[in-house]
Amino acid sequence: MLDIHIDDFCKDSALSLKILYDAFPCNSDLLVDQIIGPDELDDFGLHSRRHQACLATMLWLADEGLIRYGGLIQQDGVDQAVLTNAAFSLLSSPSQVELIETDDASIQLPTAQEEGLHFASQITGLIPTQSSQKIRTLMLCFFAKHSESQTNHRIL
Repeated sequence: MLDIHIDDFCKDSALSLKILYDAFPCNSDLLVDQIIGPDELDDFGLHSRRHQACLATMLWLADEGLIRYGGLIQQDGVDQAVLTNAAFSLLSSPSQVELIETDDASIQLPTAQEEGLHFASQITGLIPTQSSQKIRTLMLCFFAKHSESQTNHRIL
């Protein structure tokens, strides 16, 4: 599948949530440069599409109730960001996602069922591997679980 923008979205989401999880419960500035590295402005003073997509990911996380923030820092990130209770609870819960290792994997990760890993631990373990497929799988399961929990809250 060549949905690179979805892979980037999942990676940006994972890194954003990990940064805020590591800082929790303190507010923290969340900058695009922390997620994707430095970006140079073009001749018109605009950021790259990649930079804009990363910022849009942060705003989407807020729209979905996973993070709160005080405001935008121009187009460089969000100010005073913190995980919501929903995000913190979900990141701290067992993921129940089993990531099967392939022969070409250089880093062996224990499965969630073997170690009782929570989402935050699996995100931390996957980031260095740069495995887009595994990060995508984990984050899509995370978002599905979040959506399911939001639906259950609305019913109650």
